[in-house]
Amino acid sequence: MPANNNLKEVASVFFKLGIVAFGGPAAHIAMMRDEVVQKRKWMTEEHFLDLMGVTNLIPGPNSTEMTMHCGHERAGWKGLFIAGICFIFPAVLITCIFAWLYAEYGQLPNAQKYIYGIKPAVIVIIAMAAYKLGRKAIKDISLAILGTIALIFYFLGLSEIMTLILTGLLGALIYYLKQPKNHLNSLVPILVLNAHIVQPIGNLKIFLSFLKIGAILYGSGYVLFAFLDTELVSTGLLSRQVLLDAVAVGQITPGPVLSTASFIGWQMNGLGGALFATIGMFLPSFLFVWLLNPLIPMLSKSKLVRVILNAINVAAVALIAGVCLSMAQDTLADWRSVVIAVLSICCMFIFKKVNNVLLVIGSALFGYILQLI
Repeated sequence: MPANNNLKEVASVFFKLGIVAFGGPAAHIAMMRDEVVQKRKWMTEEHFLDLMGVTNLIPGPNSTEMTMHCGHERAGWKGLFIAGICFIFPAVLITCIFAWLYAEYGQLPNAQKYIYGIKPAVIVIIAMAAYKLGRKAIKDISLAILGTIALIFYFLGLSEIMTLILTGLLGALIYYLKQPKNHLNSLVPILVLNAHIVQPIGNLKIFLSFLKIGAILYGSGYVLFAFLDTELVSTGLLSRQVLLDAVAVGQITPGPVLSTASFIGWQMNGLGGALFATIGMFLPSFLFVWLLNPLIPMLSKSKLVRVILNAINVAAVALIAGVCLSMAQDTLADWRSVVIAVLSICCMFIFKKVNNVLLVIGSALFGYILQLI
């Protein structure tokens, strides 16, 4: 297929995902896997797992960085940028609309009833992805044990990055014990420098603030709000109410939750603030993936790195499963949500090639109807 057609395909896939991908990083990755591994065969399941494992070890929004890796696999460095931009753009556009309405009228529209049915379907999509990825990731009993340990770490409240690192190190230790003549290479820790922004705040300061956060943000995108509380609320540059409303925007819009940077930037300095906050937030991810992606095949050839990646992949799947269980506890709270979840499971097993987009849209409509009962 010509390169231009590859770019068009990349743009089409990730723009569509940017519109319908509700539910956070785990759901985004589940939908992505369905598109690029199952339907389009851009890469093998094993390579998708490798990309997922490496992405979990670098700062930034994991699902957005996965779009960039997938775009690079299909259409080179141009595909990397096209995939990332197309995935981010719908969320940023919708968020900016909410931001303008909020700035004009001081409140957000209530969209809860329209997304009620989406959450149970998203949980089912995540569960199916965890199951299918887990079958590929768990290659032997030691990896099964490592996955169980990672899941325990998750429920003990250990951060995502520490869970991945510790599981990777445990995998390396097992390898080291089996190969006593080998030695482990040292791991260089990432040093994080903290600095506070001072008033007055303009577009440059907004850009630098979100650039710093985008460069050091690990784990779930929801960690962003803790950073913003420290950076902006505690310094008096943003009210906590605006931050809470930004969280609400993240819940009711598709795509990466980090697009709420656009909402906050708008409240601080209008359209210019939104643009600079968005660029600052996502720019590090583009650079990290651009530099890292070409190195992954070379790293995978090392036996020790392969062992560590296998362990990290299992941990990443365990984290997805943990997120799924946590979401199920919070979401499946009444008979309506349980009915939607059960019907979603039936659809996925009966219609094995059912499109996740159709499942999400259908669940949203059915959820709206059930609330009228």
